Amino acid sequence: YFFFFQESMHAYAANVYTTVVEELMKGKQRKFIAVEQEFFRLWWDFVATDTQKQQVRQLLQEGRLEFVIGGQVMHDEAVTLIDDQILQLTEGHGFLYETFGFRPQFSWHVDPFGASATTPTLFALAGFNAHLISRIDYDLKADMQKNKKLQFVWQGSPSLSERQEIFTHVMDQYSYCTPSQLPFSNRSGFFWNGFATFPDPPKDGVYPNMSLPVTDANLHLYAQTMVANIKERAAWFRTGEVLWPWGCDKQFFNASVQYSNMDLLVDYINKHSAEFGVTVQYATVSDYFQAIYSRNLTWEIRDSQDFLPYSTEPFQAWTGFYTSRSTLKGIARRASSLLYAGESFFTQYVWKHPEGSVCKYKALEKLQSLRWAVSEVQHHDGITGTESPKVKDMYMNNLMYGMLNVKKLMASIIFDINNAKKNGEVYSSVYTTGSGKPDVDQYVVVYNPLAWNITTFVTVSVSSEEMSVYDELGHSVPAQVQSSVESQSTYDLYILVAISGLSYRKYSIKPLAGEQSAFIGSSVKYKRRDLTRADQQSRQLFPVVNNCYQIVFDQNTNLMHSITERETNQTVQFTQEFLEYHINGDTKKGPISDNYLFAPNASAVPVSKAVGLEVMSGNLMTEIRQYFYSNVTSQDYIYAVYTRLYSVPEGYDGKLLCHRIEQEYSVGPLELNREAVLRTSTNLNTRQLLYTDNNGYQMQKRPFKAYVNNTVARNYYPMVQTAYIEDDTTRLMLLAERAHGVSSQGNGQVEVMLHRRIWNNLEWNLNNNLTLNDSSVVRPVIWLILGTKAVTNTLYRTSGLALEHRPVVMFGALSGHKPKLPRRLQQNSVHDLPVTVPPNLHLQTLSIPGWRYSSNHAKQVHSIRIGKQKQGDADFSRVLLRIRHLYEVGEDPVLSQPVIVDLKSLLKGLGSVMAVEERSLTGTWDVNTLERWKWKTAQYPGKKFFNSTETSEDFIVTVHPKEIRTFFVYFQVQ
Repeated sequence: YFFFFQESMHAYAANVYTTVVEELMKGKQRKFIAVEQEFFRLWWDFVATDTQKQQVRQLLQEGRLEFVIGGQVMHDEAVTLIDDQILQLTEGHGFLYETFGFRPQFSWHVDPFGASATTPTLFALAGFNAHLISRIDYDLKADMQKNKKLQFVWQGSPSLSERQEIFTHVMDQYSYCTPSQLPFSNRSGFFWNGFATFPDPPKDGVYPNMSLPVTDANLHLYAQTMVANIKERAAWFRTGEVLWPWGCDKQFFNASVQYSNMDLLVDYINKHSAEFGVTVQYATVSDYFQAIYSRNLTWEIRDSQDFLPYSTEPFQAWTGFYTSRSTLKGIARRASSLLYAGESFFTQYVWKHPEGSVCKYKALEKLQSLRWAVSEVQHHDGITGTESPKVKDMYMNNLMYGMLNVKKLMASIIFDINNAKKNGEVYSSVYTTGSGKPDVDQYVVVYNPLAWNITTFVTVSVSSEEMSVYDELGHSVPAQVQSSVESQSTYDLYILVAISGLSYRKYSIKPLAGEQSAFIGSSVKYKRRDLTRADQQSRQLFPVVNNCYQIVFDQNTNLMHSITERETNQTVQFTQEFLEYHINGDTKKGPISDNYLFAPNASAVPVSKAVGLEVMSGNLMTEIRQYFYSNVTSQDYIYAVYTRLYSVPEGYDGKLLCHRIEQEYSVGPLELNREAVLRTSTNLNTRQLLYTDNNGYQMQKRPFKAYVNNTVARNYYPMVQTAYIEDDTTRLMLLAERAHGVSSQGNGQVEVMLHRRIWNNLEWNLNNNLTLNDSSVVRPVIWLILGTKAVTNTLYRTSGLALEHRPVVMFGALSGHKPKLPRRLQQNSVHDLPVTVPPNLHLQTLSIPGWRYSSNHAKQVHSIRIGKQKQGDADFSRVLLRIRHLYEVGEDPVLSQPVIVDLKSLLKGLGSVMAVEERSLTGTWDVNTLERWKWKTAQYPGKKFFNSTETSEDFIVTVHPKEIRTFFVYFQVQ
């Protein structure tokens, strides 16, 4: 589990903290900033001595060691979900506050590939005073630099605007590393310890690229070089302070040689400051921002536009990573969703079943293993797919291990609540993977992790067509069974489930056919069609219909032809095809694609010349299976689409289900140096305008831009959860369960990059084993919603979350055949008051963090000073609750309204709420004492401190558009 960490700790990370702490203690002028908590925590827990721990505390108190950002990692901004960004920040902040009483107040987001407008809002909500970024489009940066506009006040959210704005500093063209060119030597400068080597440090202690040491002979030349660079940069900023970053990736593993050389330079420049016109000092990020803030200047405001995509030169568009390692992106999101379900499931168990037999401490450890894994994969070289295969495997293993832990935990809770003794019923097992067992009655327990009532289908693999499904009371449940897409020998059983918020239901599956057995889907196979010879004039159209849509297919081509939205009777021409961009892998022949970059040779090429079609139809669902072949005689297909249209019987709320056209794709294995896209073409007059989301939080407008070079790649954007195109009346929405690159390369078109397989000979990539020779088959899912803007507006937020947080299905077997399951499991028993919020709110977090810190800051700091912190076990009494408003101001006449929430009533199913404290985003500040810096702008010339939103009286809270409100909730102990 820790193999990769051991290697990194041994080669590099442990030495940074060990030597930096030692060197900081040697000179009062020396300072250092540290960002990611994951490696620091490993050093703290497994390497640091008691003396070193005492020194860290002292250095933090003196302000000479400073943690910036303070999350587990420096998260990617393009392809991560807001929930997971918040999780990893909260993970790191909880540790720092519990251990040191320290709360980061500045960011250092120097390495993510482009900047999202969600990030400034999150950092403002976490209590930060300033934000710092670096990687933005090269031509935009040059322009901002020339006009001294690299610093501004960023209002990342249009709805929260000045309430959650933050001062933002963009690093200049030299970015976050020290410029290492020396005009007086062919050796590099300022990196005296060289660069770390993996997996082992060199035996002779000589590292690659060790810089020329500072000596009496070159001291003046070194100082001149440094001062010249400082002055060059000073011309790009409005104040006399220059932030001169000293360090880079894999630096400071031998801090002694670093500081001893730098001390000589610093002293020399300051002794000759009259001659140089410059003074220098070691500083932390807060020292720098404090100096800028005290200048009291008036700053320009930037609106909610983000800095995506990101290019470093004309043929280097960093838009490939939006899709790289699609499998990892998918697993990371499934893990995040399972964690979300596991947290609320466990929280309810602790409060509703105080006598339960599941060990709370072991349960918390299981949740913590998944919190850690989901946090670390948000790294900007994690979920991005820009790591070596070995590191990718580490992320995958940690995610799988954490997911297994949480599945086991959820199964053991179910087992305990429905313990045999209570019910007079014998469970032979509860297990977490489905397998059809025809000889025993199977049951499935289905948990809805969302705080809304949901009606949806869950799929169970069974071994025969003749099946009946019953609920807790023995009533028949609508279901449909049909041959599986996956295998010849099994069947897919679709069960219609209706479950209230944060509740579970239990269904038994019996291998017998009766009057109430599941519908059996019937199959019609159509002849494979040769697209090259299809008669364009004659069409043989056939419709597939539910209450919301009519989808028409053309039997001549076996392709989709049009979709009619039945309420308005609006018909949209609608075709889909798979294409591949062919790319170059040889640096001698031109620009290359790699894990990061997308550099297509030419327009995308259609991949299939023949399409096979099979239609499975039944009373509840029609599934259209399309298989795409390279020619009419090919044995195997590389691409397939499974399109599902649902029909909901009377008595069920089918609004979301009916409006969802579900598509699952099978893509791969690809040929080498191919990038696969699904292009959807419509007759909507979209003027090539695309909309995509920032991190599942807010939408960005993406007009198509023409460039001299690389126009295709520079018009790719990340879709984390949502993208859409529209004309004056109709909108086509795409909802995704993992991140993809997305683009509109033509009017009425939207294309989604689903998979990439790449090899190139760029030396840097080869040295770091950064190839993307990914021969996997990927199976992403996208939900389509077509309709008027008004209708899609009311559907897409809830639908996106319904896709993200599909119900968790657990399996078990019953021994002893009982026609009815016990009354105790009835949905409406007194113990199971559902937790429900209105459709424009999302219960974003309901968990028991386990932190042992006091929420009174003075007390927390005092207990750390006297060494009393972190005594004793995890604290189960504090529940972390977050509520997010899903809509922007003015987006919808009804759903954009503020919502009044009674927290006591919302959570009454868990127990009696005794106290509520409103906190900053990551929980470390009481919002009533949080005073962020207010930077002067032309709009708000007064430089006053920010104060928080109104606080809750009597547990009543008003949640305004786009707010994310965080609370600690305490229940009466039973």
